Formats: sequence, structure tokens, C-alpha cells
Amino acid sequence: MFSFDERIFLALNFNGGEIVDKIMSVLSGAVVWIPIYALVLWQAYKTFGWRKTIAFLICTALAMGLADLFCGIFKHTGLLKDLWASFPARLRPMFTPEIRDLAHVPSFRHGLYGTVSAHAATISSFVFLSSATLKKKWVTWIGIAMLLIVCYSRIYLACHYPKDLFLGILMGCTAATFMYILFRMWLKTIDRCEKK
Repeated sequence: MFSFDERIFLALNFNGGEIVDKIMSVLSGAVVWIPIYALVLWQAYKTFGWRKTIAFLICTALAMGLADLFCGIFKHTGLLKDLWASFPARLRPMFTPEIRDLAHVPSFRHGLYGTVSAHAATISSFVFLSSATLKKKWVTWIGIAMLLIVCYSRIYLACHYPKDLFLGILMGCTAATFMYILFRMWLKTIDRCEKK
């Protein structure tokens, strides 16, 4: 008997053929999203000027880095992999014996564990921080579309269950919240320096 999470995964995962496999692999990567990052950075420059844009860039990189680092705790990877050694890491769908024969798995070139999704965490931290900071509807909508596409690509590639992605989004939003607070404090410091 499959869990609710596993049933959703199996309903969303399908074999789209080689072309869809390649498209999903590209959408799951970072390179294809560089124009979006550049567009958001350009909007930050238009909104804040160069000093505050550098602060925004640093806070965004820190949010994404922290989100990724936190996810490693649950997958037992990265710098904090031993922080919670007793945590029962969850296998990716592609490595779960009951699921893998029912799922479409384009490639097995991934780590064993999928909880928590670092892809979902890093993208959601970028989206949350950008939306909260820039307060532009188009930034929010493009960010949400980007997040949904990346999350779905991870299900298609049999890398994550929906729950892994949801937890990743929570992790990313948490990291982004801390960095948003830091960014607001940094803006006040820049404003004080510019007034002198």
C-alpha cells in the first residue's frame, strides 16, 4: 500500500520519451535560469542602485547557500551532514524498491537520498527573497512559474516525492526570511552612510 505522497508522485511521473527527458533535465539545472537571475538583478539595480544591489546579491546568494546547506542535514551530505546523524534519510523514488519499477527514471546519476529537496529550497529562497524585496508582481509571477517548473521536473526525473519538495520550499522560505531581515538592516546602514 502506497502512502498519499507516493501516490501523488506516481500520478505525476510518466515516460515522456527522450525529448521530454532532455527538456526536464535542462529545466532541472541552473544554467537555463541564468536569464531570470539576470533580469531580477537588473530590476534590483533599477530599484535600489548599485550599492543596495550588491547587498541584495550577497543576501540572495547567502539565502540560497543556507537553504542548500540545511537540506544537506536531512540527506546526510555537505558540511552539516553529521549534524543530525540519526535522522532517517528517505530514499529518492528512483532508489525506492517498491516505487522504482513503477516510475519513469531517465537517469540514476543522483545521490541516494531525496529529503529535503535542495532544488526546491534554493529556488524558493531566491523567489521569496526577490518577491519580498523588489515588490514587483512580474518578479513574483515569474518566480512562482520557475519554482513550479523546477519542482515538477524533479518529480518527472524521479528525484523527489512531493513531500520532499514541500519541505524544501519551507526550508528555502525560512532561509530567505533570515536574509530578508539582514537585507533590511543592511539597507538602513547604507542609507545612513549615504546621508553623511
